[in-house]
Amino acid sequence: MTSTSLPDVLLSAAQNAGCRDQTKLRHALDDATDKRQPLIEAVLDANVVDEESFFSQLADALRMPYAKEDGEPQEGLHNRFPAKLALRHRIYPEHVSAVEATLLTYNPFDLGARQAVGQELRKRVRWKVASRHRILEALHQGYGVGAENFEELLEGREGQQEDDDMKQETTILDEADEEATVMNFVNQVFREGLKERATDIHVEPLERDLRIRYRVDGKLIEVPVPPNMRLLQASLISRLKIMAHLDIAERRLPQDGRINLELDGEPIDVRVATIPSVNGESVALRLLTRKKFDMGAIGLDPDTEAKFRKLIAAPNGIILITGPTGSGKSTTLYTLLKELNTKERRIVTIEDPVENKLDGIIQIAVKPEIDLTFAAGLRSILRGDPNVIMVGEMRDQETVEIAIRGALTGHLVLSTLHTNDAVGGISRLLDMGIEPFMVSSSVRAFQAQRLVRTLCPHCKEPSQHEESYLKAIGFPIEWKSKLFRPVGCRSCRNTGFTGRLAIMEICMMTEHLQEKINLRATVMELKAQALKDGMVPMRQYGFRKASEGITTLEEVMTVTAASE
Repeated sequence: MTSTSLPDVLLSAAQNAGCRDQTKLRHALDDATDKRQPLIEAVLDANVVDEESFFSQLADALRMPYAKEDGEPQEGLHNRFPAKLALRHRIYPEHVSAVEATLLTYNPFDLGARQAVGQELRKRVRWKVASRHRILEALHQGYGVGAENFEELLEGREGQQEDDDMKQETTILDEADEEATVMNFVNQVFREGLKERATDIHVEPLERDLRIRYRVDGKLIEVPVPPNMRLLQASLISRLKIMAHLDIAERRLPQDGRINLELDGEPIDVRVATIPSVNGESVALRLLTRKKFDMGAIGLDPDTEAKFRKLIAAPNGIILITGPTGSGKSTTLYTLLKELNTKERRIVTIEDPVENKLDGIIQIAVKPEIDLTFAAGLRSILRGDPNVIMVGEMRDQETVEIAIRGALTGHLVLSTLHTNDAVGGISRLLDMGIEPFMVSSSVRAFQAQRLVRTLCPHCKEPSQHEESYLKAIGFPIEWKSKLFRPVGCRSCRNTGFTGRLAIMEICMMTEHLQEKINLRATVMELKAQALKDGMVPMRQYGFRKASEGITTLEEVMTVTAASE
């Protein structure tokens, strides 16, 4: 096959596979030729042809076998085929024996890969064509994140055993080349985490291994890692601590820090927390990417958005966002602050810690070690002529009383509480020792929320539920034909879900509710009054989202179990 005929072969295969835009593909190939880039990548990146169909047609044109996406790979292949060779040339071993190897490639024109394989294996090689997606996914699952960097680190160390010092994590690899390799590995872990939409990365030492897990859509997913990752434990954790400006010599006490880095042009803030364990230090990394906070992003329905806009248009009062940890309260708060952030308003926040930096807003981080607490910071803020104040959390009576004083003197105050539902916020304030009339006269609304996973739009399908079950949970029977269930596909990593959405309820402070609070009514009486005044329960809000095909009925029932 000559280089001059290669574009024609690719064009023909793409056309036979149903190319959607032949002109765009020709331009992509011409551009790749001028830049001396792989033409096969140009075809795929042009996104004008189905990948599976294209590679099937290409295999036929080259008279090579095509590897369909079925069957399980041979066990232990990563031990018999070098990770650096597989990852560098993007080839995957389908089968390896003492005399023969069957290798998958999506670029059968890569002569460099064939030469490298011939020099390394010195055995008979049988090549097959496979789709790029299948090979990249197989490499990730088979060798693990950062495998190429890990193998470089271990070159020349074959046969080295973990000694007692390494088991106790007192060995720190500090050679320049090893340090650079570990840094590359750390960057790859972050890069993969962002690609998977992870909110948190957990580096966890086990008794004989090191585990890395990503939290995606609220669920922990274990990430494939190279074998013998325990050898990298001390270096990896030390590198993360150095990046977060922590004391690498202190391994007995928890530490907190922050990493600011830029990957592929995207700035990322990372909150770092180390926890000492019997197997070594565990590191939790919270990824804080720059988000666009707006009402549309949090998926509000028109009625709820109208209530929020009415609340933030008020010149004073307290708006409390409630819910457990990880329910998206901070995102809702920042969204409201973004809406309030105009040239006419002075906005000051006090947070623990400052998770997202907003232009035009003065943000203060709590520092208990120098007595800068929520209460102390709030007193200073009130003396600084603010229009809007955001307090990260109402943790104690003193903080609440100062916030109420601020609301009664003409300030709009936003904050959070840890409660199960909106009406529970009233009981929480009363339990803190706040007088009922102070609550009823200062708070404008209590909002509670939870996060539900949203269905993948590419693979969701209609679901069926028994009418008796729907009636038992209070779901409108007329909506039963609108429900969907997750299936799983390539776009969602076979989970059936992509992303999360907040479902919520808002308890507005009405005259009737104020009377009930002042009379110290029970929680049940307060909730009955809130419902009578128009509050839509969180579960009913979720039912609407399920009937719109956004989430599943099961998701709604699971996350609202504690609020009913």
